[in-house]
Amino acid sequence: MKQLTIISGKGGTGKTTLTSNFAVLAKNNVIADCDVDAADLYLVIKPSITKSTEFHSGKTAVIDTDLCDKCNLCERICRFGAITDFSIDPLACEGCGFCYRICPQKAISMKENLVGQWYISATEYGTLVHAKLKPGEENSGKLVAKVRNEAVSIANQENAGLIIIDGPPGTGCPVISSITGVDAVLIVTEPTVSGIHDLKRIADLSTHFGIKTFICINKWDINPQKTQQIEQFCKETNNPCIGKISFDPIIIDALVKGKPVVDLFQNQIASEITTAWDNLIKQIK
Repeated sequence: MKQLTIISGKGGTGKTTLTSNFAVLAKNNVIADCDVDAADLYLVIKPSITKSTEFHSGKTAVIDTDLCDKCNLCERICRFGAITDFSIDPLACEGCGFCYRICPQKAISMKENLVGQWYISATEYGTLVHAKLKPGEENSGKLVAKVRNEAVSIANQENAGLIIIDGPPGTGCPVISSITGVDAVLIVTEPTVSGIHDLKRIADLSTHFGIKTFICINKWDINPQKTQQIEQFCKETNNPCIGKISFDPIIIDALVKGKPVVDLFQNQIASEITTAWDNLIKQIK
């Protein structure tokens, strides 16, 4: 079983769109949407949820007013200013547990936080594992790890040969959690100044972890000069460019219809995506 993570240095490069199309072209695969802060792969492949599970992570202190003798020790030692008038502000509490440990009356307990949910869904392109983190919640890296672990478990049960992971944009903790231990990374970029800048950052990250890295240039024809710069970067860093996707409004039409392009049309864009997939899967296998 192989694991492929599709990522981008910045948002809006077409990472999720390409993931959905690869899910159509792949055979015997499991899909994982690890962009838990803004999961939207489900909008394109229309899953039917078969299992929903709460995700708890981190803890918040809670005062039992019946046990509290109002000694005020907890408020004096809380370095985050989360305790006022014997009440704890859950938004200010960092969950360090110091107040819980020093309370002489044992009136403070640590309660696990409900920060999101994760799902297993059926789609016509394979089983999808995805999640939704509550707005403003932390520990997205842990939720990404949970999604990946469930995807591996399902892939083993289904004897799937490939897990396609739609990773989050950027270079932060959720990205690291989505690429650690995978067999290959595909970076989707665009020929813009910010696209090239963030491509270099994310390529450095995947190289740091020693992961095979490939690059796909989306909307390459909006700026051929910048596309040449990206191709030169691929050669210099030995990160193969497996394909170039043209800009075409027909992709928007497909998104509006809630279907991947290759599942609706047989045209130039579909051919370019298919070629990129064929080049990539040959390198991975």
